[in-house]
Amino acid sequence: MPLSPPFWVLLAHAGAAWAMTGLIWFVQVVHYPLMADVDVQAFAAYHREHSRLTTLVVGPLMLLELAAAVWIAWQSLATPAVAWLGLALLAVVWGATMCLSVPRHNELAAGFDTTAHASLVATNWIRTAGWSARAGLSLWMIAGALRPS
Repeated sequence: MPLSPPFWVLLAHAGAAWAMTGLIWFVQVVHYPLMADVDVQAFAAYHREHSRLTTLVVGPLMLLELAAAVWIAWQSLATPAVAWLGLALLAVVWGATMCLSVPRHNELAAGFDTTAHASLVATNWIRTAGWSARAGLSLWMIAGALRPS
């Protein structure tokens, strides 16, 4: 049986959510903690490249996830409660990114700072939890779409 176009939106959404979930767990457990081991003299250059390259990976995924989540809510591809919960979790993730992570990265751009680094690692758990919940929710949406009417 061929899949309808709305189902492809659910699959794209799930793919982006799961890609971001895997990425954020790697960042949380491996990448951010290891920043503390970068040579202080080389840290600003390291951080500049980290920021540039990370944006190349996460930017398209975050935009795809956002577009798909809005489309799901707008086209009622999931129950309203599930669709709006997904958007609310996305708002938490984007809000934490803009209000917590970006300011810490801006501080670290000038050079390694123990307090900014510790804050980045600690507050990144908000994004890790949010994306993990969104990944699970994306599977819930797919399961709902596959259920017979």
